[in-house]
Parts: sequence; C-alpha cells; structure tokens
Amino acid sequence: MHSELVASRSADPRDSHEPRSGSRSESKGESRNGSSPNLDAVSLAIIEQLQEDGRRPYAAIGKAVGLSEAAVRQRVQKLLDQGVMQIVAVTDPLTVGFRRQAMVGIHVEGDVESVADALTSMSECEYVVMTAGSFDLMVEIVCEDDDHLLEVINRRIRAIPGVRSTESFVYLKLKKQTYMWGTR
Repeated sequence: MHSELVASRSADPRDSHEPRSGSRSESKGESRNGSSPNLDAVSLAIIEQLQEDGRRPYAAIGKAVGLSEAAVRQRVQKLLDQGVMQIVAVTDPLTVGFRRQAMVGIHVEGDVESVADALTSMSECEYVVMTAGSFDLMVEIVCEDDDHLLEVINRRIRAIPGVRSTESFVYLKLKKQTYMWGTR
C-alpha cells in the first residue's frame, strides 16, 4: 500500500470512503462551504508535489516551490481545510480481498437525488454520480466476489424506491486509474 494525494470525487466531504475531484484553476472548483478556493501557481505546484508522493516532506516541497517548510505546511492545511484535496492511502482492491468491480448504470423513475442518497449510504458504492444521457446515475461498486455483487445489485440497489432498471458493466481488467487531474 502506498500513499498518494487524491482529490475527492464525493460532493459530500463527510463521506470518507470516496474517491476524488479537485480544482483545476483559480476560478474553478468549490470548497467545502461552497465558495471557490483561490488556487495560485504555488498551491498548484504543492498539489503536484504531493500527487507524485503523498509522503514527501514539507521541506522538500518547499525547496521545489520556493517556500519555507512552515509556509508549505500552512498551505497544505488550508488546501485540506477547503476540501480541495485529501491525502489518503490508495489500495488495489484485488490485493485487499475485493475481486469484483463493476460500473452500474441506473434508470430512475421520480427523484434521482433520493436514489443517489440511498446509494451513497452503501459501503460497496465507491462512486455515485448523477448523469445526463442514457442513465440517470452511474455507480462504481467494489465487491468481494460475484455472489456479493449479485446481492448488492439484485437485493439492495434494485430494492431502492425509484430504481426502474440497472445495467451492469463488470470490470475484466483495469488498464488505467490515475489521480493526477488536479493541476493540469
């Protein structure tokens, strides 16, 4: 297991198991309180340093970006407090006992948000997003095995009021997963 910086995908910063979204520029992205954080070039450079190595010492980051260790520590804390980023350990699900992953497209009848809220409470749902297009929701599920996946989809997701239908996309092989989008 290694540490990496990942920006949270969750819209709710209280949801601790979420993957992952960050701000790309000074005017884009929102902090936890809904205001837009002001990210200058130095903050973006600090984020890049942490994305390369989430355990990089503040002194080394300071040398790379032209700040003191104390100034880097303050900036990192501010970025964490604003919800711009998280520093977490990222695991490979296969190595920790989760052998089945799937993306599930969901068609909803009625209130999409209430279904999304029900899905976010399920520990197997790592990523829940409301979409425009063929599906109302896309949900990434991480399960122990096929039986567990079947139980989650058939008995739990399809039982949520408002779920009209689902379509499952079982992962056969993960070719790329990166968390480097925050500063491009």
